[in-house]
Amino acid sequence: MTAELVRGQNHTLPQTRLEIRVSAGTPVVAGATLGDERGTVRGIEWIAHPGSPQLPGLEVSQQAAADHRLAVDLEALPPGAHRVTVLLALPVGVGGPVRFGAVPAPFVAVTGLEGTEIASFTLTDLDAESAVSALELYRRQDIWKVRAVGQGYAGGLAAMLADQGVRDPAALAGTIQEAVTRGLARSVAPPPPRTPEGDRVRHATGSADHRPTAPPPAPEPPEPLSDPAATGPAHTAQPHTAQPHTAPGPAAAAPSAAGPSAGGPINYAHPRRQHAAPPSPPPTAPPAQPGQPAQPVAGDATGWSMDERLYNQIWGMFEDLARAVAAYRSAVDFAESRMDQELDRTLSDPRNRIGGAGDRAREEARAKRDELASRAREALDRDLAQLAAEAAVVEPALPAAYAGWGNPVWHAHRIPMEIPMALRIGDLHLPERTDLRIPLLVRLPLERGIWVDSGRAASEAATLMDTDRLRRLAMETAVAHAARLLAVYPPGEFAVHVIDPAGSAAGPLAPLVEAGVLAGPPAAGPGGVASVLAHLTQRVDLVQMAVRARAADSLPPDLDTGEQLLVVNDFPHGFDDRAVTQLRYLADEGPAVGVHLLMVADREEASAYGPILDPLWRSLLRITPVADSHLADPWVGHAWTYEPPAIPPGSRVLEQVLAAVAEARRAAGR
Repeated sequence: MTAELVRGQNHTLPQTRLEIRVSAGTPVVAGATLGDERGTVRGIEWIAHPGSPQLPGLEVSQQAAADHRLAVDLEALPPGAHRVTVLLALPVGVGGPVRFGAVPAPFVAVTGLEGTEIASFTLTDLDAESAVSALELYRRQDIWKVRAVGQGYAGGLAAMLADQGVRDPAALAGTIQEAVTRGLARSVAPPPPRTPEGDRVRHATGSADHRPTAPPPAPEPPEPLSDPAATGPAHTAQPHTAQPHTAPGPAAAAPSAAGPSAGGPINYAHPRRQHAAPPSPPPTAPPAQPGQPAQPVAGDATGWSMDERLYNQIWGMFEDLARAVAAYRSAVDFAESRMDQELDRTLSDPRNRIGGAGDRAREEARAKRDELASRAREALDRDLAQLAAEAAVVEPALPAAYAGWGNPVWHAHRIPMEIPMALRIGDLHLPERTDLRIPLLVRLPLERGIWVDSGRAASEAATLMDTDRLRRLAMETAVAHAARLLAVYPPGEFAVHVIDPAGSAAGPLAPLVEAGVLAGPPAAGPGGVASVLAHLTQRVDLVQMAVRARAADSLPPDLDTGEQLLVVNDFPHGFDDRAVTQLRYLADEGPAVGVHLLMVADREEASAYGPILDPLWRSLLRITPVADSHLADPWVGHAWTYEPPAIPPGSRVLEQVLAAVAEARRAAGR
């Protein structure tokens, strides 16, 4: 029976190989320290954190996530370690919440490797604290126990480390946060929450994995969706019993490996894929036959419009797939771990090392491993099949903004009178089933810029390509994204500027130039670079001042207040120090006032500027012109393979879409 602890309460641990699961509702940093009999941390070698995630007997997550699984083997800890303290902290410098009082109360559970929950603790009554000691595992008279701590620190990670006796805690806290920032730069950000903060419910993930989830806050105008430090859309592949919520997220559930019951079939009613009651109910699936899963229906998530329902459903599918695969991988890891443990226990007796006893022990252990792995795979295959069925229904129903270039909806597309909630910028998939693709959606208007990586070292596929071919492909990818943005905005409400210092992108830019949809000819040479950057920088300054002074009427009448996109090719060629500073300014300040950045660049070529450009790269969502496994989800942190949106060979859909944009502008007198 699970012990639900309160602050200060302890509970005896029945086993020494454990998982500690954290559910926070928002990305947090998870780490752990080892302490001696007095609780003192002897040095940085006794601290596990995202920059150094493994210690003997201890492993933590390598990035900030909404959910975490920390692996603990108490018997394998270093000599002299009598205590394991689990630490949580909010990432700094990434624009997220800065105090735990502003986020749902974190929930921490100690479970066995098979997923059985031993003890749990909800960290309530936090306010200004940005770091907290959640719980500790400690040894008393050779018996291990868990204690709920919940000690918060308004001084953040540095204050918490200092309290444990760590030398130079500020430097170590900076190192940890830097590692977290790098990780966030390569992960997909979940949609914004849509329900009142702090409202938590308990739900079951599998047969034994229980933890709360924070439903998202009440409907509000669409906000942009983006990715942190990894890039890329992105609910659990098990039945949901929680209150509705919109967002998907990393850190995985690790349901029991005992068998298929750990993963139950997906419920296509998706109660967790909701955030508020819409004016009219969403479509419902026809009644399922007894013993059969419900049939998937496009738009079965709750929302105020079909677009919002589909958007929520896609993110639900993303989280379902992330958690289903996490459960499978966890079960396989458990099966391997149990086999190793049984072999070690059997073969530690010298009498079993000779004759047939050792061989029989190996065969029995492997048979158990294979059985557990097979049952886990059966559960995964069942969930993957249902998700594939859902994808087959959802994909044809997507509006143009969410659809791939090969979808017939683009051939009948008309320029809309209002912007959609989101835009598709590619697909994501996992190696367990590469044909199951989840659309990667980013919210509109964009909250962060996009960087199309043209470097050959960017991915394995890129290393096999010719440099010139890769750069052209990167620019073609950027042009396709710019065309999509133009096509989903009302006429005249989105302008595209291009900087091409050396004129090397004339070929890929031809569709935009010939259609006459650019704000002006592509800027070339240092003078052209300086002119465009000065114009957009001035626009950001003017709009910021007007917003702060609440004086929008004072803006110059000739100022274009529509959204602006700056496409930069071949950075940093043609950029001097002043231009680099302006570009960083646009990346940081532009999105809030409608100026967005789409860069095509090889980071290695910009290395001459040194670390000054590191914040620029981290602020952008990195995508690639070829398939690459570089994006992470916000729940379990899987490495997802990103596939850029491809225009079907021989198709003229891009030209047709741009012609429709030009015609709509002429009709609107823009």
